[in-house]
Amino acid sequence: MRLPEHLGIIPDGNRRWAQDRGMSKEQGYDKGINPGLSLFYTCKELGIKELTYYGFTKDNTKRPTVQRLAFTKACIDAVKLLSKEDASLLVIGNTSSAVFPKELLPYTKRQTFGNGSIKVNFLVNYSWEWDISSICECNDTKPDLYKNIHSSDISRIDLILRWGGRRRLSGFLPIQSVYSDFYIIDEYWPDYKESHIHDALNWYNKQDITLGG
Repeated sequence: MRLPEHLGIIPDGNRRWAQDRGMSKEQGYDKGINPGLSLFYTCKELGIKELTYYGFTKDNTKRPTVQRLAFTKACIDAVKLLSKEDASLLVIGNTSSAVFPKELLPYTKRQTFGNGSIKVNFLVNYSWEWDISSICECNDTKPDLYKNIHSSDISRIDLILRWGGRRRLSGFLPIQSVYSDFYIIDEYWPDYKESHIHDALNWYNKQDITLGG
């Protein structure tokens, strides 16, 4: 089977999952932590070289404060759990904003834990405008666009998986995802199953990957 080297993960549907169970929306975020760790273990075992999780965006911070605090805490807890694993870990996001969690500042420079056998990126307080803004600040007449984005340490994404049934990128790493295949899982992220990954990889294996050529 041809495996993608880099998977992008959009873990959507936490709030809808909570509402369907009579819970308040913010209670759904904490339920996404264990699925993220389970997915990490599966991808590491399969030999996937890089994972990028969509934590939260600048636009997400416009939600009610109780929700913002809940998804911020979930991201902090998830990154701390991943820092105990065999991974090369990086958090990417606008650190100059007051809503960027100070607990994650140490991870904004890539750190290696164990042997760093899999690269893991976590987008926190991320926005595509912020990511590419440094291109406009570059003084070169012909800048290397990829090297001048904030997320330049994240490689091109082969396959993006989105839970929750919605068919949009929501600003997810626009430069790296320009040639990504896109696989939708209708179930909500807290209902993650290992079979979701295997189904996605079987689908990807059948795609004609041309990268425009």
